[in-house]
Amino acid sequence: MLTGRCLCGSVTFETEAPPKGASVCHCGQCRRQSGHLWASAYVPKTELTITGKVTWFEASETAKRGFCPTCGSFLFWHAPAEDTVSFALGAVDAPTGIHLEKHIFVASKGDYYDISDALKQRD
Repeated sequence: MLTGRCLCGSVTFETEAPPKGASVCHCGQCRRQSGHLWASAYVPKTELTITGKVTWFEASETAKRGFCPTCGSFLFWHAPAEDTVSFALGAVDAPTGIHLEKHIFVASKGDYYDISDALKQRD
């Protein structure tokens, strides 16, 4: 069982499904919302149990971002065209057993840092 929560604990989530696609997103929207990068993994939407009130913000037609309305923690990313939900790796209770697989949207990364690990990179 994988569990996680927001900063204040008002929103919790859990899944028994093995997370997939662990990645670090460098897109402008994730950088603006998180303050730097957003690391996430995903599971089937039907396999993620969310408890508490989540506010969903539609940042674009592509996806909605879910956050705690109390503390503001950015917890979820969901594309309506997909049957999965991504969750913030920083919100997962340790030990996670998850390992990053790749960096995504690296063409949009900030100019103030370098990606210096050996993970795969996707523009």
